[in-house]
Amino acid sequence: MHSLLTSASATAVPIHVVSAEGWPALQERLAPLGRSFALAQGFAARPGQHCLLPDAAGALGAVLLGRDATARQRDAFAPARLAALLPAGDYRLEGEIDDPALAALGWLLQGYRFDRYRKPSPARARLVLPEGVDGEEISLIAESAMLARDLVNTPASDLGPAEIEAAIRALAAECGASASSVAGEELLTRNFPMIHAVGRASPREPRLIDLAWGNPDHPKVTLIGKGVAFDTGGLDLKPSSAMLLMKKDMGGAAAAIAAARMIMLAKLPVRLRLLVPAVENAVSGSSFRPGDVLASRKGFSVEIGNTDAEGRLILADALALADEEAPELLIDFATLTGAARTALGPELPPFYTHDEALAGEIAGIGMAVNDPVWRLPLWPAYDGLLDSKIADVNHISSGGMAGSVTAALFLNRFVEKTASYAHFDIYAWNPSAKPGRPEGGECQGARLTFALVKQRYAR
Repeated sequence: MHSLLTSASATAVPIHVVSAEGWPALQERLAPLGRSFALAQGFAARPGQHCLLPDAAGALGAVLLGRDATARQRDAFAPARLAALLPAGDYRLEGEIDDPALAALGWLLQGYRFDRYRKPSPARARLVLPEGVDGEEISLIAESAMLARDLVNTPASDLGPAEIEAAIRALAAECGASASSVAGEELLTRNFPMIHAVGRASPREPRLIDLAWGNPDHPKVTLIGKGVAFDTGGLDLKPSSAMLLMKKDMGGAAAAIAAARMIMLAKLPVRLRLLVPAVENAVSGSSFRPGDVLASRKGFSVEIGNTDAEGRLILADALALADEEAPELLIDFATLTGAARTALGPELPPFYTHDEALAGEIAGIGMAVNDPVWRLPLWPAYDGLLDSKIADVNHISSGGMAGSVTAALFLNRFVEKTASYAHFDIYAWNPSAKPGRPEGGECQGARLTFALVKQRYAR
């Protein structure tokens, strides 16, 4: 169980979670000193408002936390904000808790710190595991999410394609999986021409990493993550303002790695495959160019409209490989388009699928586990925006509109045999801190995917 959880504590300080409607009744139950102190501090149970109450000896006796009573506005992670605010010690949640498991998970996620380049954080507040909550499972979920956050937060100077491969090989060793890779010029001989083209300008060799785990007789589930360790934009060079966060352009790989770790360590009855095309989109005399025509594993010729739309190229070769064995479920994660953020913002990634049943599952599970996503359409009328006059397809649309949709349509061309396929266009970053979501790297869609696979195959 994670170190920020404890199974029991006789000295745990109660955290009373209360709405404005429930506050008058709670006041009556508080000791006179605590009630007077809360009123003197102006506590009114406003959402997110908190107050520390003394006991008779002047020590910390209780904590009050205001809660939003409006169901539409509530965040199941809301109690987690206290994990970063309270002094070290043990605490237990009481009162108006919507989902004890998500509240505890949020506490762990809120406790994440990226300490690779600084002194480790001091001891922090621990939470008593709420009754009926599986501490091992929420610890597994949180630790996997933290691994993904560490990968996203690590600068590209210390995380290139080889280091992404090392992280996946370490995961394979941890979980009893096998891992292999195809790198450098071998990508051409093994028919991954677009992965090679995108990564060939960097001295750090591009590669496709392939992890396999589980019983071959179990249902096949394949996860793919975009692993662009750093994206300069290539010859269509990004401005410096747009390049500052490009260490997170491997956030899709991080999310896929996190989901794979959850699935494997939970021992779900599936045959899991994890594919990560890992490259650095650099600038040199070997860079691929706007207007080039690339071969693809699928056999399509692809005209390059913009070298800053490299992620869909490497994903396309990986998707073609995955589709060759027609898995029962195929999911890819990618920090793919700014258009997705323009449409839905940083907190709500769009997803795309033709499978109506899968779409319903994804949307419902995402809300249930507080890992929300929103379906956007694979609108067939926009497919023509990818037409090329000299190749089978252009990899970006003409006109600049519906960029996330046309990127998904491009990827969809490389999946023919797999009936249940979903594409997540994630941001992989929290631009500002919210409960359970500290500022920095995030693994959107990973917890949702774990819950989806568990629901489908571990009943």
